[in-house]
Amino acid sequence: MEVDYAIVGAGSSGCVIANRLSADPGTSVALLEAGGRDTNPWIHIPVGYFKTMHNPSVDWCYRTEPDPGLNGRSIDWPRGKVLGGSSSLNGLLYVRGQKEDYERWRQMGNQGWGWDDVLPLFKRSEDQERGADDYHGKDGPLSVSNMRIQRPICDAWVAAAQAAGYPFNPDYNGETQEGVGYFQLTTRNGRRCSAAVAFLKPIRDRENLQIVTKAMVTRVVMEGKRATGLRYLDRSGTERELKVRREVILSGGAINSPQILMLSGIGDPNHLKKNGIEPVHALPGVGKGLQDHLQARLVFKCNEPTLNDEVRSYYNQARIALKYALFRAGPMTMAASLATGFMKTRPEMETPDIQFHVQPWSADSPGEGVHPFSAFTMSVCQLRPESRGEIRLDGPDPKSYVRIVPNYLSTETDCRTLVDGVNIARKIAWHRPLATKISEEFRPSADLSVDDYEGTLDWARSNSVSIYHPTGTCKMGTGNGAVVDAKLRVHGIDNLRVADCSIMPEIVSGNTNAPAIMIGEKASDLVLENRQA
Repeated sequence: MEVDYAIVGAGSSGCVIANRLSADPGTSVALLEAGGRDTNPWIHIPVGYFKTMHNPSVDWCYRTEPDPGLNGRSIDWPRGKVLGGSSSLNGLLYVRGQKEDYERWRQMGNQGWGWDDVLPLFKRSEDQERGADDYHGKDGPLSVSNMRIQRPICDAWVAAAQAAGYPFNPDYNGETQEGVGYFQLTTRNGRRCSAAVAFLKPIRDRENLQIVTKAMVTRVVMEGKRATGLRYLDRSGTERELKVRREVILSGGAINSPQILMLSGIGDPNHLKKNGIEPVHALPGVGKGLQDHLQARLVFKCNEPTLNDEVRSYYNQARIALKYALFRAGPMTMAASLATGFMKTRPEMETPDIQFHVQPWSADSPGEGVHPFSAFTMSVCQLRPESRGEIRLDGPDPKSYVRIVPNYLSTETDCRTLVDGVNIARKIAWHRPLATKISEEFRPSADLSVDDYEGTLDWARSNSVSIYHPTGTCKMGTGNGAVVDAKLRVHGIDNLRVADCSIMPEIVSGNTNAPAIMIGEKASDLVLENRQA
């Protein structure tokens, strides 16, 4: 097989690129995805993340190395192993981040990535239920909707947060992010609108687009310092070669894009040699710069029913399923969280540095079932962590999982911000009307004082988990740590780009799916500009 462009990874960025590049019928495009097709019905039901996360048929089920910042714990890192990538099993939350994030990228030397540059790309993708305005688009491929479900406990949280002094914000993706309100979702008519549904499904019959599933890329083929193709294992395990006339674009995400580069001999030469790989091009930043959002999940028992109670009986489950089947309504349309807040831990902060995810249910983790009591969850995360980790190879076998070293809570700022966020969460719970609905602080216990910094930090280290936003392992920029330039071209290698969340020079202040789609839009423009030059 020989094509003009090959895209590795059918996730949030890769699906966009495949759509945009194949719009020209004279251009041949191949999209290679290591996972399978998105035929699992739970993928398309919004609440299906309870069934798909930790399910090895659609989830890579990665785990981190034991982390000193988490008191030696190893934690789960779900990643999509299916068309749509992680957009097929994420929490459906549409969050762009702050305009200051992108201004910061531009100020770091990445021209073309400022807020005025990327806002049109966000709008181009979007089909916003509320309609078009200065900040939102209409008639794009990606449906963005309001909540179809409300729960009194989440409404009480929004009211209590306002009573605690935080303003209401009806659109955190609008003029300003700061404030409390309700999430916007990537859903369409009560069903998940993954990147595959939005960008691949409408164009899957294009004759110039080949979508190859169960295709695990083993390395980039190069002639000198020029990418000329890919080697991959097909569904039978046979290694095949795909020749590429113009460009190879890696969109495997923050774990797999650096893995493929290193397997191809691009990375830190010492690390490559230790793993039995002959270095082809020295690029020490590959796999470094890893950032993620770490969430502390506070659980409060309630004196009135929550979703925990609604789903415990088979009768109620049948009613919920019938309501969804007939009307595309009810709890099965629910995203991972309903209410949100973007807040400052200190008044002198220029922009919010913590984010809340509020859920009318509680569980140890999605996929394990809800707690056997009435409760809700307040999750809080630091938006801009300073800590940096890395992705390391564990040998030359492409089927071997990499070693994920997140290095959480390794700076004083990160520790202080997370503790402050936990304390803000607890203080919001003391305000009416939320306070009247809470019967007990379950996690952490009320015995832990908000004035006990060390105790709260230790609780956070022992209980916090990832919110699944890995970024930064193929950093965009200049200098020794950079992997790609502002046009997403791998430094020192011709005809090879990376386009996914791994290119973020710094993590965005919010969930990462919307920025990943924007990166796909930007990459498409850059590739097309290069072709026309």
